[in-house]
Order: sequence, then C-alpha cells, then structure tokens
Amino acid sequence: MKRLKVIISGGGTGGHIFPALALAKAIERQERNVDFLFVGAKDRMEMEKVPNEGYNIIGLWISGLQRGFDKRNLLFPFKVLHSIWKAKRIIKNFKPDLVIGTGGYASAPLIYVAAKRGIPSLIQEQNSYPGITNRILARYVRRICVAYDDMDRFFPLEKMIVTGNPIREDIIGSEKKREDGQQLFEVDKSKPTVLVIGGSLGALTINNAIAQNIYKLKDIGINLIWQTGLSYQSKVKEIITDVNLDGIKVYTFIQEMDKAYAAADIIISRAGAIAIAELCCIGKPIILVPSPNVAENHQYKNAQSLVNKNAALIVEDKQANCKLVDNLIELLNDKDLQVSLSSSIKKIAVKDAADRIAIAALDLIK
Repeated sequence: MKRLKVIISGGGTGGHIFPALALAKAIERQERNVDFLFVGAKDRMEMEKVPNEGYNIIGLWISGLQRGFDKRNLLFPFKVLHSIWKAKRIIKNFKPDLVIGTGGYASAPLIYVAAKRGIPSLIQEQNSYPGITNRILARYVRRICVAYDDMDRFFPLEKMIVTGNPIREDIIGSEKKREDGQQLFEVDKSKPTVLVIGGSLGALTINNAIAQNIYKLKDIGINLIWQTGLSYQSKVKEIITDVNLDGIKVYTFIQEMDKAYAAADIIISRAGAIAIAELCCIGKPIILVPSPNVAENHQYKNAQSLVNKNAALIVEDKQANCKLVDNLIELLNDKDLQVSLSSSIKKIAVKDAADRIAIAALDLIK
C-alpha cells in the first residue's frame, strides 16, 4: 500500500508549532501509512520541538519584516528568494501528496510553491484577523480552515470551513489532573490559585505588572504560579531575594502546562489564538492582556471576541501596570462573576478541531 506523504509547514512561535503537531497526530489517527515532513524557520523553536515529538524537520532561511527602519530588512528579499528555491527542492525530493500550513513565515514559500504545482494544499488561520501571509496564500490554496465566524470578509467563502483551533492533546481532560497539579506546584488548597503565563519568551508588561504589585498579591493570600519566560528570569530572582514570597512559585518555563491549568482557579494570559483555544477548553475565569506587538493588533481582536460573549475580562497592555492586579483582586472577590465567566467560556470550546482539520485536509486527496 502506497504511503501518504504530508508536509506540514509553520512555526516561529508555539502558536504555530503546537497546532502543526496536533494536526500530524490527528492525521495519524485517520491514516496509518503516513510519512510526515515538517518545514520551519531556521533557528526558531520548531527546530527543537518537532524532533522531540519524533518528526523530521527542515529549516528555511526566512524571517518576517522588522518594524520601522531595520538593516535586517535588507536581507528580506534574498531570504524570500532563497526559501522559494529551497521549497522547490523540498517538494521535488519529498513528492508530497498534501501540504498544510499553520502560519508563520516559513509556511509562505512552501505553500505557495506547492499550490502553484497543483499539489492539494490547505492553510489554517488561527486568528480573528488574518495576517498578510495567509491573505496572500488564500488565492492559491484549495481549502482554508478558520477558527472564527465572519471570516468571509477576508477569504473566499467557497474555500472556507470553520473548524476551530487545534490544541495540544494533554490539555483536553486536564480537569481530571487538578490534584496532580496542586501537588506538583505545592499549592495550599485552602487558598485560591492564580496562574500567570508570561509567555515562553516573556511578556514584559504582564511580568512588570505582577512584579510591581507583588506586595498586594502577598497580602491577599493566594497561591501564585508565575511563568515569567526567559527574558524576565534574572529580574524575578532579585524580587524573590528581596521579599519572602510564601505561596508564590516562579518558573522560567512550565513544561506541564496541563497540570498548571488544572491547579489554577483564575488564569492571566496573552491573547494568542492558540492560547485562547486552550483556555476555552480549560473553562476557568481568565483575564487577557493582548500583546500590542503583533500584526494588525490581532490579539486584541481575539480577546474582544471573548469579551463580547461575556467569556473573559480584558486589560489593555498600556494599562496593565495600574489595572491588572486590581482587576484580579476584584475577580477573586466576586464568585458570581467567576462562575459566569467560566460558564460562558466553556460554551465556546472546540475540542476536536485537529480532527476536523485532518478530515478536511484528507478530503482534498480522496
């Protein structure tokens, strides 16, 4: 029996990598004889994460345009041409039956070349406001999987299917891991637990807001599980040395995020599309602090789509220092609001998005 050959391209951030891996596993559930090849960007986190999951990956010399005048932008045209040339070689050598893009700069050359050669191709748009890469690729691909309604403003309706965003398998069913999570993070069960996700690289505004209001959090008596990201590591060590922070646990990176979610009663996070998809499935009250440093301000639009459904609270990045911790304390003291937010966000959850996208992709070659 001929083995199916699938290329999945995307990366740069966990928001593109985790969906790509979830999709590969969903396709494997549908088809036994599959060979995968991942294509990412050189020197980005996918070059480590994908091999850790047992898949092969090739890196392209590609990156996005930097904002403002930046001499690195002078290399951009050469990177695009080099990546298109390499994408042609990859497709010629691997001979894929199907190509899937989950976003990020690396997916553009690969999807473009594959679609132009008539290879069945699909892109997955995670945000409520698509970036320029997927808006360009939409002209060439056969299918576009989206996570939000009303996306026909950006994409041809006849190519589009609403699937939701794929999430990591271990996130689904994390409510059963609450006791394990409480034990792992050594939380005092008599106090509420707040999880603050500063991002894998470090969300400076969220970290600063927590650090500058650490005494308020200490005084109200909570468990705080705080992922700072790499960039904030040294600053937090100074704070920890200066203050006796009983009940406040700080981590550069949390490997077992499913257990952190399970242990938490309230979660503070950025508003990336995949983070939101995971938080909907977790179903806890959340406060979102959208990053302003993203294309088309899409994180704010992602967050607002939840706020409009009374499923989350939002604090703007520029107001985080003065509002985030105060809003958190208000939420901790308002049990009715916690119940209402939790109930509303659970209604939005899509737990089988990876399977839906896998079916849509495989339908292109049947």
